[in-house]
Amino acid sequence: MGPAAHRWLYWTPRVLSLLFAAFISVFALDVFNEHYRLPQLLAALGMHLIPTALILLALVVAWRWEWAGALLFFGLGVLYIVTMRGRAHWDWYLFIAGPLFLVGLLFLIGWRQR
Repeated sequence: MGPAAHRWLYWTPRVLSLLFAAFISVFALDVFNEHYRLPQLLAALGMHLIPTALILLALVVAWRWEWAGALLFFGLGVLYIVTMRGRAHWDWYLFIAGPLFLVGLLFLIGWRQR
């Protein structure tokens, strides 16, 4: 594998993780449609941003230890499927768990290549 492929394999899962965290964060904006007072608004916003925090935490771990990050991203994908089982349409599993599995796979491949 050439240096360009190594560079691509290094940066792609990291950038995808950041983009996915931004995508997930957009769903937190729906709390502003509710008529909450400031303390309730901040609490609701914080609760909606927990998945984003988990993704960013997994990215921080993966940046140092790619194998551990791969396990965390796979785990987050499984956690989403298990917690949403029967409550979401099948395409949500694809759009939410799919990128988590993809990023985990890319971190795993990157770790194996080193």
